[in-house]
Amino acid sequence: MTVADEVLAVFARRGAGAYFGEAVSIAEHSLQTAHFAEKAGAEPALVVAALLHDIGHLIGDAPDSLAEWTVDARHEEVGSQWLAARFGPAVWQPVRLHVPAKRYLCATHPRYFERLSPASVVTLGLQGGPMSTSEVARFESEPYYRDALRLRAWDEEGKVAGLKTRTLEEYRAMLESAAKPAA
Repeated sequence: MTVADEVLAVFARRGAGAYFGEAVSIAEHSLQTAHFAEKAGAEPALVVAALLHDIGHLIGDAPDSLAEWTVDARHEEVGSQWLAARFGPAVWQPVRLHVPAKRYLCATHPRYFERLSPASVVTLGLQGGPMSTSEVARFESEPYYRDALRLRAWDEEGKVAGLKTRTLEEYRAMLESAAKPAA
């Protein structure tokens, strides 16, 4: 089984599920995030990161309903660990940092909070809220923090009901190109 086969199987199992209070499924959100990354001219590895940024929701054990969340699911950590076994850091590091990027933007750009969807506001509270000054400095020292900020912007855009995008299958070649060589 190739990495692309694994990714497509994960999405086939759980990708059609509702995206936690949004008007799109998890698969639609992922495809839209990748769509906006491509539209912005992102390099292929960052497009793959955009496509797979929420894979932790698909392989983790978070409740299906946002109303049932009482703690952060840490989907960015679950997902980035899974991705690190299959892709290089240009894919998994922005995924690991996309939740801290939201916290960073809320701390450094006060109007950013106004852009968050109601579901993102709920999860922000569970994820620790806006960063402290020391957390901001630590985040800015991360090698992939700029890519994570770009990913975060596309993540916020990718919640449009009915938006036409490429299919998951159409990302197969890009997934395979970004994957680590088979051992």
